[in-house]
Amino acid sequence: VVALVIAGVLLITTVGYRGDRIDAWLHPETSDSGYQTMQSLYAIGSGGLFGKGLGQSIQKLGFLPESHNDMIFAIICEELGLFGALCVIALFVMLIVQLRYGALVVTGVMTHIAVQMIINIGVVTNVIPNTGVPLPFISYGGTSLAFLMVEMGFVLSVSRQMLPYEAPTKEELQMQR
Repeated sequence: VVALVIAGVLLITTVGYRGDRIDAWLHPETSDSGYQTMQSLYAIGSGGLFGKGLGQSIQKLGFLPESHNDMIFAIICEELGLFGALCVIALFVMLIVQLRYGALVVTGVMTHIAVQMIINIGVVTNVIPNTGVPLPFISYGGTSLAFLMVEMGFVLSVSRQMLPYEAPTKEELQMQR
């Protein structure tokens, strides 16, 4: 374990961009690479409880780089506020809860969507270093959306194959005894 920790520290410190990302994560206000994180936090903070309204974001007008892609959650927070952000998170949680009932393929899709959501929201809120992971179904990008749609096709295929659960009748329960 100690060797792995030392190897990890060496990998982070010897390659410049990794160290820059860690520095921007820990000290975004003073880091040269922390501009995007600071603008994201400004967008989240300026949204308030109910936001500025759809289309009324100031940060997406050029202040927040990649506002339509990696930092879309910050724009959602600015336009829809804390309430809108919690609604988006609740929609993802409901999707993930619905996906947990199924085969291993569905479990893999559920894990993929959950991890992507957690990483993206963690980056936007500066909980973890910047990674460039899109927010599922919301961020701009054709490849990510195409693969998510293929995955959801698998999920729907599995759900069509599953038989609905029927509670046993009294007669069936008596026959089992």
